[in-house]
Amino acid sequence: MQVRVLGCSGAIAKDCRTTSFLVDGDLLVDSGTGVGDLSLDEMSAVDDVVLTHSHLDHIAALPLMIDAVASRRSKPLRVHALRATIEALRAHVFNNVIWPDFASIPSLEAPFVSFHDIAVGQHLELGTRAPKHIEVLPAVHTVPACGYAVRSASGGPHWVFSGDTERNPVFWQRVNQLDVAVLVIETAFSNREQALARRSLHLSPATLADELAHIAPGKSYPIYITHTKPAETEEIMSQIDGLAHGARTNGVAGLDIRWLRADEVLSI
Repeated sequence: MQVRVLGCSGAIAKDCRTTSFLVDGDLLVDSGTGVGDLSLDEMSAVDDVVLTHSHLDHIAALPLMIDAVASRRSKPLRVHALRATIEALRAHVFNNVIWPDFASIPSLEAPFVSFHDIAVGQHLELGTRAPKHIEVLPAVHTVPACGYAVRSASGGPHWVFSGDTERNPVFWQRVNQLDVAVLVIETAFSNREQALARRSLHLSPATLADELAHIAPGKSYPIYITHTKPAETEEIMSQIDGLAHGARTNGVAGLDIRWLRADEVLSI
């Protein structure tokens, strides 16, 4: 299984695209501005999108992508998300004011997009070209949100994505039960902005350290940092680098922590 990083920034700037991952060419996990780097053929090949939550940086390209390739598709694009996320999309995006209601265009019987409710703890089987098993994981954010654990339907280890989250012990309880190949976890703000991170329910390096200390003894896998704010990325990664090299004795020294970069491909 291959996970192509289309966007992994917490905001836009030159060479900074917001959250989106393309898995095996047919599944999008979130649909931030990074989707805009796909060709029309690549966008047309996507049959399913799973969303972590309704915030703009995670859904911005979805209406534009549907518009770009709808005429090239023979069946609706399937969008899977928490019910609250779908309700937000239908009320505030696909509402015939901000964007057309593609769930009823060109007809209710044959729309350009179909929405499918999911719930935390649910297991999905998605992927037309390369079937995948997806588990919906809990997240703690300012709107209803989730993360995902994805693996090949034939078995093997998981790619785990935290989504946008703050402290989340239930997430770690489940992750520690999984065979994890790679963890992608957000750290949106530096320690200097720790109060803002707490209010907006994001992680900073200090709270990331507390979270990573939940990794069960004996578990070892690369940890990629995503969703850094462009203006603070160097500061955030410097602070995390201090954690990884033992500047704090909180159980995270020596972990394999890396900065996730757009255009990277993670092979699971």
